[in-house]
Amino acid sequence: MFKHTHPYQPFIQSDTKKIIVGTLPPPRFTTGDLLEKDVDFCYGSYYNSLWLFIDEIHGLNLTYDNSQDAVEQRKLFLIKNKIGVCDIVESAEREKIDASDLGMKNIKLRDVIGYIKQYPSIDTILFTGGNSKNGPEYFFRKHIRDYHIKLELISNEVPRVHQFELPAEPRTLAVSDEYLPRIIKTVSLTSGSGAANISISRLPLYKQLKAKDPKFNTFDFRVMQYREFF
Repeated sequence: MFKHTHPYQPFIQSDTKKIIVGTLPPPRFTTGDLLEKDVDFCYGSYYNSLWLFIDEIHGLNLTYDNSQDAVEQRKLFLIKNKIGVCDIVESAEREKIDASDLGMKNIKLRDVIGYIKQYPSIDTILFTGGNSKNGPEYFFRKHIRDYHIKLELISNEVPRVHQFELPAEPRTLAVSDEYLPRIIKTVSLTSGSGAANISISRLPLYKQLKAKDPKFNTFDFRVMQYREFF
């Protein structure tokens, strides 16, 4: 049984407004056996397209290798844009050593709500996937039960949008204490994995855009979707 532990601590700054929430990077990031074009940082797998989408949207000309420069490029982008990363899975066990979410067992989740409480500027969660079993939104829904929190559907269009209210906590002011609730928005982005291409190809909007431009593909569709949030 392989113990798959998350190799990176959450990357959050005092002024972070949005956090990216996924599950776990591939096992090779835990063992340190990176590929030549992997980056030793969150979403650093060359086969995870998140940074490719961001690169396309912002024209960052990112480096894709094991260098520290590649890591710093990504950290600087996140800090500048007040975006953090707080994947929800701390560890899991696997019988087969692969990156499948469904292959995870004995899963230990991170206290994402605890981090949101710790960093009061956070107002948006960007899930790198939907509510399929063992996906980030799926685990988040399990996690928030402990806090007696429920997601309220705002939009059922892809990407689906929900919101929830954090239980009010006291904040000391100069005159008196107030209990100020926080509304947090969640956005379930289409996964950057190749497996999501089939579901994208079935979407009416994708079919419509593909009919107008035969060169339009699933990468273009994700870039179009991600542009609003990154």
